Amino acid sequence: MSLQGKTALITGAGRGIGLGCARALAAKGATVILNDRPNSPDLAAAIAEIESRGGRALALEADVFSRAGCEFLLRRSLQQVDGLDILVSNPAYSLRERFLDYDPAVFERVIGATLVAGFHMSQLAARQMVARGQRGKIIFISSVHASLPLQNAVAYNAAKAGLNHLARSISRELIPHKINVNVIEPGWIDTPGERESFGADYMAEQAQALPWGRLGSPADIGSAVAFLASDEADYITGTILRVDGGYMYKDA
Repeated sequence: MSLQGKTALITGAGRGIGLGCARALAAKGATVILNDRPNSPDLAAAIAEIESRGGRALALEADVFSRAGCEFLLRRSLQQVDGLDILVSNPAYSLRERFLDYDPAVFERVIGATLVAGFHMSQLAARQMVARGQRGKIIFISSVHASLPLQNAVAYNAAKAGLNHLARSISRELIPHKINVNVIEPGWIDTPGERESFGADYMAEQAQALPWGRLGSPADIGSAVAFLASDEADYITGTILRVDGGYMYKDA
């Protein structure tokens, strides 16, 4: 399963799941472009790590929460590579709060940072794939909470559910161009961001409750992304792949 000669752009790739995806794609031979927010404290170390393992990696800072930021990112990417073969859309922003107390402005920001950002980046990437007459892979990082809502996370749940249907919708339109569009639904993944949001004790409780007996890792998601990005997955499109260690069955 080689990605030699392919170029992948991964948004939100400074750490966590995005970095796990970049590692996996680079390990299969792809040139990876890691995107993170402006003034990211994580990108330099991420690039150094991938290069130390023999991978080819570039770093591009851009705010993909806006159309202008996505356009800037694509433009800068195409100044450094001939074209994009793979897009991993992994932007996210969330704030947990009870529905009755939820700030409408925050709700709109969460939807914008996940669903709308996913639309912008995927549309721009797909346009350049079509213009080049090339096959392509677009992979969205969603969440099991698109299907099983997380408590006090109304905006996050709605954004991820919308992302799933965005992917399914555009997959139908892009079939004639042989561009595959799929979704990964991670379960509880042990990342710095999750530990910061929920705390180590809560994460440990989740690990004990999972049928698989452990939290997922960024590498678990990266492996799934690398498969969907490969030629072996050419006949898979419009699919939601759950990578959750049995999370959806933990109360069954």
